[in-house]
Amino acid sequence: MVGVAGEHNSTSSVHGGAAVVAEGASKLFLEGAVVAFQGLTLSVPEHDVLCIVGPSGCGKTTFLRCVAGLTELSTGRLLVHGQPVLGPPEGVAMVFQHFGLLPWKTVYDNTAFGLAMAGAPKTTIGERVEHYLDLVGLVGFEHHYPYQLSGGMQQRVGLARALVLSPRVLLMDEPFAALDAQTREVLQEELLRLMARPDEHKTMLFITHSIDEALLLGDRIAVLSARPGRLRELIEVPFGRPRDAALARGDSRYAVLREHIWDQLRPELAMAV
Repeated sequence: MVGVAGEHNSTSSVHGGAAVVAEGASKLFLEGAVVAFQGLTLSVPEHDVLCIVGPSGCGKTTFLRCVAGLTELSTGRLLVHGQPVLGPPEGVAMVFQHFGLLPWKTVYDNTAFGLAMAGAPKTTIGERVEHYLDLVGLVGFEHHYPYQLSGGMQQRVGLARALVLSPRVLLMDEPFAALDAQTREVLQEELLRLMARPDEHKTMLFITHSIDEALLLGDRIAVLSARPGRLRELIEVPFGRPRDAALARGDSRYAVLREHIWDQLRPELAMAV
Protein backbone atom coordinates (compact mmCIF):
# COMPACT_ATOMS: atom_id res chain seq x y z
CA MET A 1 0.00 0.00 0.00
CA VAL A 2 2.89 2.36 0.76
CA GLY A 3 5.80 2.55 -1.66
CA VAL A 4 9.02 4.47 -1.07
CA ALA A 5 10.48 6.81 -3.66
CA GLY A 6 13.34 4.48 -4.45
CA GLU A 7 10.95 1.93 -5.94
CA HIS A 8 10.22 4.27 -8.84
CA ASN A 9 13.69 5.30 -9.99
CA SER A 10 14.24 2.96 -12.95
CA THR A 11 13.60 4.32 -16.41
CA SER A 12 11.71 1.21 -17.50
CA SER A 13 9.24 1.39 -14.61
CA VAL A 14 8.70 5.11 -15.15
CA HIS A 15 7.81 4.88 -18.86
CA GLY A 16 5.27 2.07 -18.91
CA GLY A 17 1.83 3.46 -19.78
CA ALA A 18 2.63 6.88 -18.31
CA ALA A 19 0.92 10.11 -19.34
CA VAL A 20 3.44 12.30 -17.48
CA VAL A 21 7.04 11.35 -16.68
CA ALA A 22 9.69 13.27 -14.73
CA GLU A 23 13.27 11.99 -14.85
CA GLY A 24 15.82 13.59 -12.53
CA ALA A 25 13.90 16.86 -12.78
CA SER A 26 15.35 19.88 -10.95
CA LYS A 27 14.59 23.59 -10.97
CA LEU A 28 17.07 26.21 -9.75
CA PHE A 29 16.66 29.96 -9.46
CA LEU A 30 19.16 32.81 -9.01
CA GLU A 31 22.01 30.88 -10.66
CA GLY A 32 21.52 27.95 -8.32
CA ALA A 33 21.22 29.94 -5.08
CA VAL A 34 17.62 28.72 -4.68
CA VAL A 35 16.69 25.12 -5.50
CA ALA A 36 12.92 24.67 -5.76
CA PHE A 37 12.94 20.89 -6.33
CA GLN A 38 15.72 18.45 -7.06
CA GLY A 39 16.07 15.07 -8.74
CA LEU A 40 12.36 14.32 -9.03
CA THR A 41 11.70 11.01 -10.77
CA LEU A 42 8.10 9.89 -10.96
CA SER A 43 5.37 8.99 -13.41
CA VAL A 44 1.63 9.42 -13.68
CA PRO A 45 -0.20 6.59 -15.50
CA GLU A 46 -2.89 7.47 -18.00
CA HIS A 47 -6.15 8.44 -16.24
CA ASP A 48 -4.55 8.37 -12.79
CA VAL A 49 -4.78 11.19 -10.27
CA LEU A 50 -1.48 12.02 -8.58
CA CYS A 51 -1.84 14.31 -5.57
CA ILE A 52 1.34 16.09 -4.48
CA VAL A 53 1.72 17.21 -0.86
CA GLY A 54 4.64 18.85 0.89
CA PRO A 55 5.70 21.88 2.92
CA SER A 56 5.30 25.40 1.53
CA GLY A 57 8.20 26.34 -0.71
CA CYS A 58 9.14 22.78 -1.70
CA GLY A 59 8.51 23.42 -5.41
CA LYS A 60 5.06 21.86 -5.87
CA THR A 61 3.62 24.70 -7.96
CA THR A 62 6.91 25.23 -9.77
CA PHE A 63 6.90 21.57 -10.79
CA LEU A 64 3.34 21.91 -12.08
CA ARG A 65 4.34 24.99 -14.10
CA CYS A 66 7.20 23.00 -15.59
CA VAL A 67 4.78 20.24 -16.66
CA ALA A 68 2.57 22.96 -18.18
CA GLY A 69 5.53 24.27 -20.17
CA LEU A 70 5.35 27.67 -18.46
CA THR A 71 8.74 27.28 -16.76
CA GLU A 72 11.82 25.43 -18.02
CA LEU A 73 13.59 22.75 -16.02
CA SER A 74 17.19 23.39 -15.02
CA THR A 75 18.21 19.73 -15.31
CA GLY A 76 16.47 16.44 -16.09
CA ARG A 77 13.50 16.08 -18.39
CA LEU A 78 9.73 15.97 -18.50
CA LEU A 79 7.59 13.98 -20.92
CA VAL A 80 3.88 14.36 -21.58
CA HIS A 81 2.48 11.42 -23.55
CA GLY A 82 6.00 10.51 -24.58
CA GLN A 83 6.94 13.94 -25.91
CA PRO A 84 9.54 16.20 -24.22
CA VAL A 85 8.04 19.35 -22.69
CA LEU A 86 9.60 22.21 -24.69
CA GLY A 87 6.67 24.58 -24.30
CA PRO A 88 2.98 24.26 -23.41
CA PRO A 89 2.12 20.65 -24.37
CA GLU A 90 -0.91 19.86 -26.47
CA GLY A 91 -3.82 18.49 -24.47
CA VAL A 92 -2.81 19.99 -21.12
CA ALA A 93 -4.92 22.50 -19.16
CA MET A 94 -4.33 24.15 -15.80
CA VAL A 95 -6.69 25.29 -13.03
CA PHE A 96 -5.21 27.95 -10.77
CA GLN A 97 -5.57 28.55 -7.04
CA HIS A 98 -6.73 32.14 -7.45
CA PHE A 99 -9.28 31.49 -10.20
CA GLY A 100 -7.57 33.68 -12.83
CA LEU A 101 -10.85 34.87 -14.32
CA LEU A 102 -10.97 37.96 -16.52
CA PRO A 103 -13.10 40.43 -14.53
CA TRP A 104 -14.46 42.22 -17.62
CA LYS A 105 -15.77 38.99 -19.17
CA THR A 106 -18.93 37.11 -18.26
CA VAL A 107 -19.06 33.52 -17.02
CA TYR A 108 -19.82 32.41 -20.58
CA ASP A 109 -16.96 34.38 -22.12
CA ASN A 110 -14.47 33.33 -19.45
CA THR A 111 -15.36 29.70 -20.05
CA ALA A 112 -15.11 30.16 -23.81
CA PHE A 113 -11.83 32.08 -23.68
CA GLY A 114 -9.44 29.22 -24.48
CA LEU A 115 -11.59 27.90 -27.33
CA ALA A 116 -11.98 31.41 -28.76
CA MET A 117 -8.21 31.98 -28.64
CA ALA A 118 -7.75 28.66 -30.46
CA GLY A 119 -10.08 29.84 -33.22
CA ALA A 120 -12.80 27.26 -32.62
CA PRO A 121 -16.06 27.77 -34.56
CA LYS A 122 -18.79 29.63 -32.67
CA THR A 123 -21.13 26.65 -32.85
CA THR A 124 -18.48 24.41 -31.24
CA ILE A 125 -17.81 27.01 -28.57
CA GLY A 126 -21.52 27.34 -27.81
CA GLU A 127 -22.09 23.60 -27.55
CA ARG A 128 -19.06 22.94 -25.36
CA VAL A 129 -19.52 25.93 -23.07
CA GLU A 130 -23.18 25.11 -22.48
CA HIS A 131 -22.31 21.47 -21.79
CA TYR A 132 -19.63 22.24 -19.19
CA LEU A 133 -21.49 25.06 -17.50
CA ASP A 134 -24.31 22.58 -17.02
CA LEU A 135 -21.85 19.95 -15.76
CA VAL A 136 -20.41 22.29 -13.07
CA GLY A 137 -23.82 23.65 -12.05
CA LEU A 138 -23.64 27.16 -13.51
CA VAL A 139 -26.64 27.15 -15.84
CA GLY A 140 -28.41 30.47 -15.34
CA PHE A 141 -25.19 32.35 -14.51
CA GLU A 142 -23.84 32.64 -18.05
CA HIS A 143 -24.16 36.44 -18.12
CA HIS A 144 -22.86 37.12 -14.62
CA TYR A 145 -19.46 38.69 -14.04
CA PRO A 146 -16.86 37.25 -11.63
CA TYR A 147 -17.53 39.90 -8.96
CA GLN A 148 -21.14 38.71 -8.83
CA LEU A 149 -20.14 35.13 -7.95
CA SER A 150 -19.07 33.41 -4.74
CA GLY A 151 -15.57 31.94 -4.50
CA GLY A 152 -16.91 28.46 -5.12
CA MET A 153 -18.79 29.58 -8.23
CA GLN A 154 -15.70 31.37 -9.55
CA GLN A 155 -13.67 28.20 -9.18
CA ARG A 156 -16.40 26.27 -11.00
CA VAL A 157 -15.89 28.70 -13.89
CA GLY A 158 -12.15 28.05 -13.75
CA LEU A 159 -12.76 24.31 -13.88
CA ALA A 160 -15.24 24.62 -16.75
CA ARG A 161 -12.76 26.83 -18.66
CA ALA A 162 -10.19 24.03 -18.43
CA LEU A 163 -12.57 21.14 -19.16
CA VAL A 164 -14.05 22.83 -22.21
CA LEU A 165 -10.67 22.35 -23.92
CA SER A 166 -11.01 18.55 -23.57
CA PRO A 167 -7.53 18.18 -22.07
CA ARG A 168 -5.99 14.75 -21.64
CA VAL A 169 -4.00 16.06 -18.66
CA LEU A 170 -5.47 18.41 -16.07
CA LEU A 171 -3.09 20.32 -13.77
CA MET A 172 -4.73 21.51 -10.55
CA ASP A 173 -2.76 24.04 -8.50
CA GLU A 174 -4.45 24.04 -5.08
CA PRO A 175 -7.77 24.89 -6.76
CA PHE A 176 -9.84 24.78 -3.56
CA ALA A 177 -7.33 26.30 -1.13
CA ALA A 178 -8.90 29.77 -1.11
CA LEU A 179 -12.40 28.46 -0.32
CA ASP A 180 -14.12 28.00 3.03
CA ALA A 181 -14.12 24.46 4.46
CA GLN A 182 -17.72 23.64 3.56
CA THR A 183 -17.46 24.91 -0.03
CA ARG A 184 -14.19 23.03 -0.39
CA GLU A 185 -15.85 19.74 0.59
CA VAL A 186 -18.73 20.35 -1.80
CA LEU A 187 -16.34 20.97 -4.71
CA GLN A 188 -14.23 17.95 -3.80
CA GLU A 189 -17.32 15.77 -4.02
CA GLU A 190 -18.39 17.43 -7.28
CA LEU A 191 -14.94 16.74 -8.71
CA LEU A 192 -15.27 13.09 -7.70
CA ARG A 193 -18.62 13.01 -9.48
CA LEU A 194 -17.04 14.47 -12.63
CA MET A 195 -14.14 12.03 -12.47
CA ALA A 196 -16.58 9.11 -12.30
CA ARG A 197 -17.91 9.96 -15.77
CA PRO A 198 -16.11 7.82 -18.39
CA ASP A 199 -15.91 10.79 -20.77
CA GLU A 200 -14.32 13.05 -18.12
CA HIS A 201 -11.84 10.69 -16.45
CA LYS A 202 -8.55 12.46 -17.14
CA THR A 203 -4.96 12.22 -16.02
CA MET A 204 -4.59 14.72 -13.20
CA LEU A 205 -1.79 16.26 -11.16
CA PHE A 206 -3.33 17.86 -8.09
CA ILE A 207 -1.32 20.09 -5.74
CA THR A 208 -2.66 20.39 -2.20
CA HIS A 209 -1.57 21.10 1.37
CA SER A 210 -4.47 18.99 2.65
CA ILE A 211 -3.76 15.34 3.44
CA ASP A 212 -7.51 14.69 3.58
CA GLU A 213 -8.01 16.18 0.12
CA ALA A 214 -5.16 14.07 -1.28
CA LEU A 215 -6.62 10.87 0.21
CA LEU A 216 -10.08 11.68 -1.06
CA LEU A 217 -9.13 12.56 -4.63
CA GLY A 218 -5.90 10.77 -5.43
CA ASP A 219 -4.97 7.36 -6.80
CA ARG A 220 -1.44 7.96 -5.53
CA ILE A 221 0.12 10.60 -3.29
CA ALA A 222 3.64 11.96 -3.78
CA VAL A 223 5.04 13.25 -0.49
CA LEU A 224 7.77 15.85 -1.01
CA SER A 225 10.45 16.97 1.42
CA ALA A 226 11.11 20.56 2.46
CA ARG A 227 13.00 22.68 -0.08
CA PRO A 228 14.68 21.55 -2.17
CA GLY A 229 11.69 19.32 -2.82
CA ARG A 230 12.62 15.66 -3.19
CA LEU A 231 10.33 12.68 -3.44
CA ARG A 232 10.18 11.15 0.05
CA GLU A 233 7.51 8.59 -0.65
CA LEU A 234 4.95 7.54 -3.25
CA ILE A 235 1.82 6.15 -1.63
CA GLU A 236 -0.88 4.06 -3.25
CA VAL A 237 -4.39 5.10 -2.20
CA PRO A 238 -6.46 1.93 -1.66
CA PHE A 239 -9.92 3.36 -2.33
CA GLY A 240 -11.37 2.38 -5.70
CA ARG A 241 -13.40 4.32 -8.23
CA PRO A 242 -16.05 5.49 -8.53
CA ARG A 243 -15.25 6.85 -5.09
CA ASP A 244 -17.77 7.80 -2.45
CA ALA A 245 -16.41 10.53 -0.16
CA ALA A 246 -18.26 9.36 2.96
CA LEU A 247 -17.24 5.72 2.48
CA ALA A 248 -13.61 6.68 1.89
CA ARG A 249 -13.47 8.85 5.00
CA GLY A 250 -15.11 6.09 7.04
CA ASP A 251 -12.67 3.40 5.90
CA SER A 252 -10.28 2.35 8.69
CA ARG A 253 -7.34 2.64 6.27
CA TYR A 254 -8.08 6.35 5.79
CA ALA A 255 -7.03 7.28 9.33
CA VAL A 256 -3.96 5.03 9.17
CA LEU A 257 -2.77 6.58 5.92
CA ARG A 258 -3.52 10.09 7.13
CA GLU A 259 -1.40 9.56 10.23
CA HIS A 260 1.38 7.96 8.17
CA ILE A 261 1.55 10.92 5.77
CA TRP A 262 1.44 13.40 8.63
CA ASP A 263 4.35 11.56 10.26
CA GLN A 264 6.31 12.10 7.03
CA LEU A 265 5.41 15.78 6.79
CA ARG A 266 5.70 16.84 10.43
CA PRO A 267 9.54 16.97 10.58
CA GLU A 268 9.68 18.54 7.13
CA LEU A 269 7.27 21.28 8.14
CA ALA A 270 9.39 22.03 11.21
CA MET A 271 12.41 22.47 8.92
CA ALA A 272 10.45 24.74 6.56
CA VAL A 273 9.20 27.13 9.28
